Amino acid sequence: MNYRMLVLDLDDTLLKDDRTVSELTRRRLLEAQQQGMIVVLASGRPTYAMQHLAKELCLAEYGGYFISFNGARITSCADQHILLSVDISHAQMCKLFDLAQEHGVYIQTYTEDHILVSKDNEYTQIEKEITGMDVIECADFKAEIPKTAVKAMMLEHPDRLKEVEKALRPVVENELYMTITKPFFLEFMNPAVDKGKSLVTLAQHLNVPMEQVIAVGDSYNDISMIKAAGLGVAMGNAVEAVKQAADYETADNEHDGVARVVERFFLQKDKS
Repeated sequence: MNYRMLVLDLDDTLLKDDRTVSELTRRRLLEAQQQGMIVVLASGRPTYAMQHLAKELCLAEYGGYFISFNGARITSCADQHILLSVDISHAQMCKLFDLAQEHGVYIQTYTEDHILVSKDNEYTQIEKEITGMDVIECADFKAEIPKTAVKAMMLEHPDRLKEVEKALRPVVENELYMTITKPFFLEFMNPAVDKGKSLVTLAQHLNVPMEQVIAVGDSYNDISMIKAAGLGVAMGNAVEAVKQAADYETADNEHDGVARVVERFFLQKDKS
């Protein structure tokens, strides 16, 4: 198969545990792009928090794209044109705030370059470290959040968050898309949003057949794009549900799993 597009989750997939791209992976991605491959970064991260990686990998030069906020935004790296934007309403945000208060968990949302939080906490600080975005603590969360938002996130210890997810699923399942990204991040988006749907939209826009797309990920929010792609790849460190959904398993994020995919399926450096 002549694959033309490679779609990569970031944390624990493209990125090592120290949140950097290995030198081998960087070289392989540049080499493949020079041969015509389109690289798409697909993450729950805000677009702002992906820009430095696009620069490092020269995505603008080679026609790369972002699928950010778990699929709520599709953005061209070359000119920052937004191809897709799907939000949740202010009323939905207010409902989520009330539910967060009821269940005793933290909640936050985003502007283009800031994290808005009802109360600063250790988990929001992890998000700040990951994204590089400043945190604004809102004295009146409902009054200070935007009229629409790309997503909301509830945060707490993973054991508690699993309980909250179970409790909220019948409450929001017909109104919002809900997924755990990291164990302490429970995200809520417009139900029209997920990585798989946005990947299909982008591939259609670029006239790339889905059978010529490879998607690589490690966590639950990657399953839809792994199933949608012609070849779905699970990282060696992926959760079991991702491995079950995938067609192929590569090495883990500490051992150049993404580079191995590029070598085997784009550069034909490894036929084993």
